[in-house]
Amino acid sequence: MALDTSPRTYRFILADILTSGYRVAGKIAVTTHGAMGFLNDPTHSTLDIHDARMARLHMPTKLVDHFELVRTMKNKVHAVCLSRREDLGPQALVRGGFVSVVEYQVRLTTSMFEIDGVMELPGRFDFAGLVSDGKGDFVPIFNSTLTAILIPSLRVQSAGILVNRKLIDLIAILTQRVKPETTP
Repeated sequence: MALDTSPRTYRFILADILTSGYRVAGKIAVTTHGAMGFLNDPTHSTLDIHDARMARLHMPTKLVDHFELVRTMKNKVHAVCLSRREDLGPQALVRGGFVSVVEYQVRLTTSMFEIDGVMELPGRFDFAGLVSDGKGDFVPIFNSTLTAILIPSLRVQSAGILVNRKLIDLIAILTQRVKPETTP
């Protein structure tokens, strides 16, 4: 996306972008539709990260490099963590246009990460519909914590995380957790 030739107005938001090997902290340019609008835009397959600070997942606090601009393909991104819920985008876009939603406490996994948080869905939980139907590749998880599966020291707490639905391995609703048996 060329910011200088585009007729749209862009603003920068802070984001942590997680791929299978790196955590990149930087700024992404979004329109009034926020991060969700940009990441789910089918006319752009790339993501530009400005003022990008890169760290390897296995050493999340050690800075590897710092670039003015890093580019990646959106389909390689596992998750985008945002510190403010407003950065996700307008309420109607984030909720899919539904006024009333049901909140589900979930644990979601990809091949690299576990994410605990709240999914807001219209009506009952439908896993098949969530991962295969609908618009866009990224789904929002609110009030969430992302943890790297093999590197538990990598934890990111976030007001909102956009997860690549194509990379989801499983989703568990926390209220369906089996209670441990007690012995008399």
